[in-house]
Amino acid sequence: MRTSGPRPLQRDPHDPRVSPLELFFDLVYVFGIGQLVHHLVEHLSWTGLAQTLVLYVAVFLAWSYTSWAGSLTNPDQSPVRMMLLVIMVLGLFMNVAAPEAFGEAGWLFVATYLTIQLGRTLWLLTTGLDDVMCRHFQRALVWLVATAPLWITGAVVDGPARLILWGIATVIDLLGLLSAHPLPGKRFHSERIDFAAEHQFERARLFFIIALGETVLTTGSAIASAPLEPMTLFAGAVAVIGTIAVWWVYFRRSESRAVSQVIAGRDPVRTSRYAINTLLVMVAGLLAIAVGDELVIAHPTGRTDAVTNVFLFGGPFLFFAAQTWYMRSVMREVPISRPIALVALVVLAVATLPAPPYLAGCAALAVLVGVAIADGRRATGEETHAASMDTEE
Repeated sequence: MRTSGPRPLQRDPHDPRVSPLELFFDLVYVFGIGQLVHHLVEHLSWTGLAQTLVLYVAVFLAWSYTSWAGSLTNPDQSPVRMMLLVIMVLGLFMNVAAPEAFGEAGWLFVATYLTIQLGRTLWLLTTGLDDVMCRHFQRALVWLVATAPLWITGAVVDGPARLILWGIATVIDLLGLLSAHPLPGKRFHSERIDFAAEHQFERARLFFIIALGETVLTTGSAIASAPLEPMTLFAGAVAVIGTIAVWWVYFRRSESRAVSQVIAGRDPVRTSRYAINTLLVMVAGLLAIAVGDELVIAHPTGRTDAVTNVFLFGGPFLFFAAQTWYMRSVMREVPISRPIALVALVVLAVATLPAPPYLAGCAALAVLVGVAIADGRRATGEETHAASMDTEE
């Protein structure tokens, strides 16, 4: 990999630690995820879903780009700390405005979002990045400036026009993230760049844990808001066990193998980009799971409708689909449990429509627990094999 001379604000690419300030920073953006869950529950319609997707992508992009900046810069330096603190304050107001972004708070949401995105990118260009990264963020700035008029115009207009303008801006911003901001004749080539991939992966891992915690908080709030009857408690228990199963599936085997791939990979920047892209979909899945659980807990014995099942089964589907893509693209393996789970979720989402919501919740839980058991057995077998090999040596 290419190395360069020391730069005062540059992070040591071999430093994997996540500073307390970075964890503190993450809390603001997970608070935003909770805000979006409540917004979606209160606006259960196609329009409400589209609005939530637009807001979610904006919140996630603000976090992911800033976490990337943290993987390039030294958190022990005062300018870096100040950058994180300023964006943390701006992010708090952006997330506070999110539930009313399509109402009276649109201007606040856009003003804070654009200040974060443009301001942080301009700041990064002053920190002494190497030539490849510097050119990349110059291209990223072009992409962000191109969508700024759409965001600003959307904040001025009302009704469907705002959703259309912001939707277009969101798609462009998302394409920029996924494609690494290419311009005609200029693309991002990262094969020989030193990068703190372990740190970036740890940021993604910790953000997932905190987002998973937000799912638990949503479940707890839903139980507290519903009548404390046996079926409410049962539905709440199913939701919590489902969250535990998601945690198990993420950490029991897949996460440790992904870390080893990050360490051994020849292109740490590419691997880190894939991890962030996967996290985008995974956290969207957690958001959907939280909404589905809240709907079931509120009415566990009513009639299951398509909306409830879209969230109840769609959340795990997004989670498994993203994990499967990452496993195939980076780890070069896909356990058979993943495609089986994806098919089972689709089939059960349709099959449980005549059943009460608590049974639909149990069906979704069965898929999650089944994958968790499969991963646990496979991890135990690999650990036993590794231990026997060590003994023979």
